[in-house]
Amino acid sequence: MGRRPLFAAAAATLVAPSIRAQAAKVLRFVPRNDLDITDPVWTSTYVTRNHGYLVYDTLYGLDEHLRPHPQMVEGHVVEEGGKLWNLTLREGLRFHDGEPVLARDCVASIRRWGARDPLGSTLMDVTAELSAPSDRVIRFRLRKPFPMLPEALGKAASHMPCIMPERLAQTSPNTPVREVIGSGPFMFAAEERVPGARNIYKRFADYRPRPGGTPSFTAGPKIVKVDRVEWTTMPDAGTAASALLSGEVDWFERPSGDLLDLMRRNRDVVIEVSDPTGQISIMRLNHLHPPFDNAAIRRIVLNSVVQSDFMRTMMGDDTSLWRDGIGFFAPGPMASDAGMDSITGARDIDRSRRDLLAAGYANEPVVVIQNAASAASGVAEVGVDLLKRIGFNVQPMLMDNAAMNQRRVKREPPTQGGWSAFFTSFGGLDQMSPAGHLVLRGHGDQAFAGWPRSPRIEALRDAWFDAPDEATQKALCADMQRQAMLDVPYIPLGQSLDPTAYRRNVTGIPRGFCLFWNLDKT
Repeated sequence: MGRRPLFAAAAATLVAPSIRAQAAKVLRFVPRNDLDITDPVWTSTYVTRNHGYLVYDTLYGLDEHLRPHPQMVEGHVVEEGGKLWNLTLREGLRFHDGEPVLARDCVASIRRWGARDPLGSTLMDVTAELSAPSDRVIRFRLRKPFPMLPEALGKAASHMPCIMPERLAQTSPNTPVREVIGSGPFMFAAEERVPGARNIYKRFADYRPRPGGTPSFTAGPKIVKVDRVEWTTMPDAGTAASALLSGEVDWFERPSGDLLDLMRRNRDVVIEVSDPTGQISIMRLNHLHPPFDNAAIRRIVLNSVVQSDFMRTMMGDDTSLWRDGIGFFAPGPMASDAGMDSITGARDIDRSRRDLLAAGYANEPVVVIQNAASAASGVAEVGVDLLKRIGFNVQPMLMDNAAMNQRRVKREPPTQGGWSAFFTSFGGLDQMSPAGHLVLRGHGDQAFAGWPRSPRIEALRDAWFDAPDEATQKALCADMQRQAMLDVPYIPLGQSLDPTAYRRNVTGIPRGFCLFWNLDKT
């Protein structure tokens, strides 16, 4: 595949004596939205993934070139022509409750993750046996070679392949795990949580960083240099920006574009794009119910979208912070110009209105669910206006993040508690290739909310995994994009290169999404 740089027992809850003797080092952080779900396997939301990397660890990590490296595992041995993998855990790994990390914990965790994640499900489909022949050995016996196994088990995009105790990993993949016990560098202080307002993480004194190597993205040693991380939810971006400027908080994950000039004028604040893959904004359509069960109607919306309208609303006029002309793969090795006329061609709203009537639209209500506090709210407003101008009977519904997450999994008709469309964003990392591209799947009832069905997209995805080289993979992705222009599993709205903002006394922030090891505060 092509690659490119992207850039415990109760005693364990106590700070070591040498640290207690001095003031605890606290990093105060404002996440993009509230952490309402704490299980990074059950949900694909990025706030939960970021939380997951504080609390949990993964068997492998990815460096900034997306190359896998052993993390919880000491290493692996591959035999039988690539069909037998034995992974050996490092010694001394412990969960936050003091229990040792055993291979059977990993097996249960992998199975649960594989039931939720698109790449995980592909790995499980080719797995004939997943077992724990000893406390430290995880065994995969495959039906055919799957060279991407380490990349899958170290996947940095959602869903996170985190390792949790077997008793928790045995929870149904369709039910969120409520107890937060991992083996990562921080412990979740559930007793200090204030839903909708605050989440607290304490340094895990018994965490064992991987010895040797160079820290890079999620790979290498994870050295904890702060004692406590405090997440404070601030739905109003202006309030969060003021808190950063005054020094009340240290790091604001995702300031809105209209606040950047103000913050840049403060010499104590650093503004930077730490994740060059950015965010891909999308309009997700419900394929189960009218009107978007009609592919012709979905194509009319696709052919009416002007990506720059959405990006300017979100990021302003500074074109260094956004890109239009974005297809079904993020800019990178698998992106192409195939079929892009559907996105970049001339727009004619009057023609779209005529085409909508010709396609059989019968004035069915289009229920657009919107997260009022999300950075995508401005994007949603542009989208709602576009749908109205095309001629849809649009019914916007504003709600908070928790209600949004609950509503979008409902499969009932829009007028009976379901929905027709919503707006969200996915990290470019998720859309670099078919491997973890959640919203490009076309496997119907098993697909992400919206439930598109496209046998052709699925067949091309299967062929991509079996492709002998990058050139073949790229050609298959071009075919996938052409098919997506016809089936319209979702509508790309552009790529934002979202800056993050932090106080200058915070150093060593890792490249990529928000990670909390190897950084320091002076």
